[in-house]
Amino acid sequence: MQGLLRRLWNDYLHPHRAAMILAFALMTVEGSTLALISWMLKPLFDRVFIGQEEGALWWVGTAIFGVFLLRAVTLVSSRALLTRISLSVSTRMQTDLLAHILTLDSRFFRDNPPGAMIERVQGDTMAVQGVWASLITGATRDAIALVMLFAVAVNIDPWWTLAALIGAPILILPAALVQRYIRRKMRQTRANASLRAMRLDEVLHGIASIRLNRAEADQTARFAAIVGRIRQAETKVAATSSVIPALTDIVTGIGFIAVLALGGREVMEGTRSVGDFMAFFTALALAFQPMRRLGGLAGIWQTAAASLERIYQVFDTKPTVVSGPRLEPPTHTAIALDDVWLSYDGQPVLRGLTFSAEAGCTTALVGPSGAGKSTVFNLLTRMIDPESGQVTLGGVPVRDYDLGVLRDQFSTVAQESALFDESLRDNVLMGRPSASEADLARALDAAHVSDFLDETRSLNSPAGPRGSALSGGQRQRIAIARAILRDAPVLLLDEATSALDTASERLVQDALDRLAQGRTTLVIAHRLSTIRNADKIVVLDAGRVVEQGSHDQLMAKGGTYARLVALQFGAET
Repeated sequence: MQGLLRRLWNDYLHPHRAAMILAFALMTVEGSTLALISWMLKPLFDRVFIGQEEGALWWVGTAIFGVFLLRAVTLVSSRALLTRISLSVSTRMQTDLLAHILTLDSRFFRDNPPGAMIERVQGDTMAVQGVWASLITGATRDAIALVMLFAVAVNIDPWWTLAALIGAPILILPAALVQRYIRRKMRQTRANASLRAMRLDEVLHGIASIRLNRAEADQTARFAAIVGRIRQAETKVAATSSVIPALTDIVTGIGFIAVLALGGREVMEGTRSVGDFMAFFTALALAFQPMRRLGGLAGIWQTAAASLERIYQVFDTKPTVVSGPRLEPPTHTAIALDDVWLSYDGQPVLRGLTFSAEAGCTTALVGPSGAGKSTVFNLLTRMIDPESGQVTLGGVPVRDYDLGVLRDQFSTVAQESALFDESLRDNVLMGRPSASEADLARALDAAHVSDFLDETRSLNSPAGPRGSALSGGQRQRIAIARAILRDAPVLLLDEATSALDTASERLVQDALDRLAQGRTTLVIAHRLSTIRNADKIVVLDAGRVVEQGSHDQLMAKGGTYARLVALQFGAET
């Protein structure tokens, strides 16, 4: 607990220390007003009601009104200040968490699906925000109020105060057990909340498949099971959290009886005044609600602690792919892989892969699914690093480059283009946000994007979620325009036309041919007709190179490539 609080203070609260000191000062005044109200009851009863001093009526009444006015002003001021601090902390935490997640490796995203990460960035930080606001405003104000009220009680009679606290030891053991139980349950709840977000993400993105396979009932049942577990856990947490406030009620009741038995007799005997008893009794009564709220804060803190643990688990995950020292771009763009080995979860993907791609030439990678073709692209851009062997760009190991410098050398067009629910302009400018209008127009023309812009669809039209407002060919042309605008020296094409119809493929292939001119190009293609003119074709199988050469050379050998061509063109025929 102390470690979490220390990290929270150092990382997020420390910059707001001046505002927090002011807020604490305001809450100190606010908490003290309850004690002042109870203290003013002594002259109210002794001098006004019993002593019948008319002059005391006005100054006592004015003093009590002044206390209430002071309480109102400090309440509004402290709440506004603390709300600003709380929102500033949560928004910065969300931004920092997303920025950190974006530095992590591909392996992390294999193990942590998008829905789970959305829950970390949004759900856990919002949980911390809500709980943090309750802790600051509640704990500080109520603790100060409680201290001041008991100061009034002790000042009136220490023995009465001791009698009021006679049942307090009853709270010690249950409080410890309740905190441990709530912490465990809230961990489960936050984990299930991640599953809920993950399930929603998958359902909403796969809604067409769900409908076509008539899986609505099954998916709804799976979702219902997850939210059912959340409901059960939160119900148990709510019930358990009420144990301490309930025990506080019992302890307070015991204290009232003890004070009434001890103090009531002294008042009846005339050794203490009615004002003494009423001031003490009011202080004790006003302390009742702060005690209940403070008793419930244990459960509230455990809720925050469970979310903070999950947030700092992500922050503590460090990327294994880190920038190298080289800030200069390569002098040429020849690519080479030398005896590269790589496994995923113990399953070998690349087994001593060795080949080269000459600068300014087009090199095609072909082979069956799972041969390791896409992995080559991930190695070049350092989405992952090999277990052994070396990957070089321009004769320099890619590990030596600064990550920003390295990735500036590549433009990528994949089978599934990553478009965002923003305007078409924003999606294209993602390749180079500072591009001029003239550069943008040239890229749109070269990628044939201008062909489908008209009166109903302009550059300011939204692309839709994941580009859903566009056809497959239009999405690919937007991605190609982005790559053209990026103007990187190396082009990576990953099955860029495999999902398109013939008409769209012709347009997209023409745009790709224009894009590849003068660049070092690596192409992954299942449609072998698209790579006949490649300068080199590298045939992969089971993570190794089994053949390489031009189309004519490989056809003349009659080996793996020739068999793939025969199978594909035979199937197409």
